[in-house]
Amino acid sequence: MGRYLLRRLGFALLLVLTVSSASLLLTHMAPGDITSDQSLTLDPAALAKLRTELGLDRPLAVQYLTWLSGVAQLDFGRSLLYARPVSTLVGERALNTAVLASVALLLATVIGLPLGVYSGSQSRGLGRAVVRVFSVVALSVPPLIGSLALVFLAARTGWLPVGGMTSATGIDSTWAQWLADLARHLPIPALALALPLAATLERLQSQAIEKVVHEPFVAASRARGLGQMQSVIRHAWPVSLHSVLGLYGVMIGALFSGSFVVEVVTSWPGLGRLMYDALKARDLYLVAGCAASGAFFLAAGTLLADVLLAFADPRLRPEATR
Repeated sequence: MGRYLLRRLGFALLLVLTVSSASLLLTHMAPGDITSDQSLTLDPAALAKLRTELGLDRPLAVQYLTWLSGVAQLDFGRSLLYARPVSTLVGERALNTAVLASVALLLATVIGLPLGVYSGSQSRGLGRAVVRVFSVVALSVPPLIGSLALVFLAARTGWLPVGGMTSATGIDSTWAQWLADLARHLPIPALALALPLAATLERLQSQAIEKVVHEPFVAASRARGLGQMQSVIRHAWPVSLHSVLGLYGVMIGALFSGSFVVEVVTSWPGLGRLMYDALKARDLYLVAGCAASGAFFLAAGTLLADVLLAFADPRLRPEATR
């Protein structure tokens, strides 16, 4: 298991380096740079001086090798847009994304798994049909449309804030007031992320339950006097989780890497919003740092899924395949 984890860790580091390097190079190849901002009313000589100060006049290979030597020391450079270290900016925004992703994952789990167990254990009925309709709708609506619909609902009803992480008046508030304010801003972006994931979990869990409920050990538990739902929850559901655990790692990686659309629409100050601002400003090093962070979370989520599957099913462990 130790060698297996080391190989997976090496793959994760390679993925982070490849994605961040590709992001930096592609951003450099796009027309213009951060000095092309229309708000900069400078004469050509001043613009040339600014590009020299920022190091943008150097050849691409020199810029890339300089950045790469810094990455080897865990230094992802300095943001040209914010004039701050990229690692500091990414760390702050990653924490915001972690808060949103954790709540969204919790909501998706609480909604999706019970609905999947219910629909998978029922062969017919109105309840099963309603759950299936919910899944189809939640999976069919693009994240952009779902986010806009929830923001529109919040704006029309006034029940919840339409965007942001906290209110502007919350700077001088106490911790309790800040947490209460955060709780009011979380539902809209968290639901926008959670509903498609909940529908995905419901579909996968339902299919897994449908396969397991016909196994002999489930029928034997029914013969011992257990009710249908008791038999499903106590015997069928633990076995069916094997299929769900594999998806969880990918979901965690995708959520923590930052949902670009949801964060932009709801003005949530996370990695997705930071990446959007960096791309718009053509901030090379910030784009690369955001991409590296996203790739890291995705690789970590995939690694977590592999570990969970290995513990859940001994047949998948590396030593078992020899």
